Amino acid sequence: MVERVELWWARRRFSRGAEVPYAVGTYREAWAPYPALIRQYHPELNAGIVLTQIPPAADVLLLWQCEAGHTFVATPSEQRSRPGRERRRSAWCPDCSVLAKPPPIRRAGERMPRPPKQSRPLCPKTPELPKGEPFASECAPRPASAVEARLRADVFARLAVTPGLNAVRVARPFFDHLEVWPDILLPELRVAIEYDSTGRHGLEHVGRREDADRRKDRALRAVGWEVLRIRTGRLEPLGPYDLQLSSVGARSLGRIVDVLRDIRGPLLVDAYLT
Repeated sequence: MVERVELWWARRRFSRGAEVPYAVGTYREAWAPYPALIRQYHPELNAGIVLTQIPPAADVLLLWQCEAGHTFVATPSEQRSRPGRERRRSAWCPDCSVLAKPPPIRRAGERMPRPPKQSRPLCPKTPELPKGEPFASECAPRPASAVEARLRADVFARLAVTPGLNAVRVARPFFDHLEVWPDILLPELRVAIEYDSTGRHGLEHVGRREDADRRKDRALRAVGWEVLRIRTGRLEPLGPYDLQLSSVGARSLGRIVDVLRDIRGPLLVDAYLT
């Protein structure tokens, strides 16, 4: 049952038999990938309880205040799952989201017709290839950041694998495509490398975007590929071969090669080293 933070804290005191059921910093790692939420949370609005004392899965109502001054109530799960398709800072605040994209105005008594639900057709540009086949897609987005582009250049300078491919044919639709677009493809090793950061507004690779990342990884593994994610910004690993790095540099390239050896074996990987 969802309850106010004061009532939740009192109940946890009773159930755990402690004056402070969760010490400050207990959940620091869990909240670290959400810098926008750290800025929005104010202990003085929540009975003096610090954010790192609250489990992310707690069914508790918290008071948040965005940078524009809007105050609103949401549970930790609701707030962590806000990022969707919109890449705006306003996505973290319900009031700012409405102001950024106001609903249509209707007259008194007028009923707005609901648009019929239509499934989006699959993109016809994906070529007819065997499942798991890499190729150069015209639909793939450009590199999202300079760091990603530099990492790609460093990887291909270290490994003599086929460059220029940016998509993998998958078995089931991923959104409206039968292809996925990893950041870096190593075709001979059948390994996809992804570079993940929280982005400028803390919106990337968290909440529903993390769910999409997991789905993408499953789609790749289902057709015989493995995924290595470079996770920065305190993002937790999603898969068995993910690396948590504070930044990407020359030293991290050696760690990437070591993980590739773990995935495909040193005999195969070392054959492509330059």
